[in-house]
Formats: sequence, C-alpha cells, structure tokens
Amino acid sequence: RMSRRVQQLRDHDINPCVVETDASRKCMDDNNYNKDMCTAYFLKYKSCRKFWHDIMMQRRRNGVKPEMPSPEERRKILESMG
Repeated sequence: RMSRRVQQLRDHDINPCVVETDASRKCMDDNNYNKDMCTAYFLKYKSCRKFWHDIMMQRRRNGVKPEMPSPEERRKILESMG
C-alpha cells in the first residue's frame, strides 16, 4: 500500500507533473542512477513544478479555490500558451 504522500504525488489532480516525474525516474533507472545522463529530464520536471507553483500562488493571492487548477483548466492554460 502506498503512503498518502506517494498517492498524492501520483494523483494528476494534485501533481500536474506526474509525466515529468515518471520520465526522470525512468531515466535514472535506465542509466544506472547516473544523474549526469538525466539533466534534461530534471530541468523539465523543475520547470513544470515552478510553472504550476507560480500559478497556484497567483490563484491563492486572488482567492481562487482550489489553488491547483483542475486537469481541464490546466489543459486550457497550456493550450492558451501554444
């Protein structure tokens, strides 16, 4: 059984960066945990987390609930950016 924290990290409603998380983990597995081989994956993950964190902080400042946009809202946000 997964811990509550792990379940949250796997939940697309809570963590919009599940794909980036999985890609980083797979790269590490595939490259015998040589971090130097996975820098691009780490950067994608980091920029994903920063992007959604900034949106959450903006929504919090504006009193918007929930702070994390729904998967549908996130899709629209990403589409609007091209």
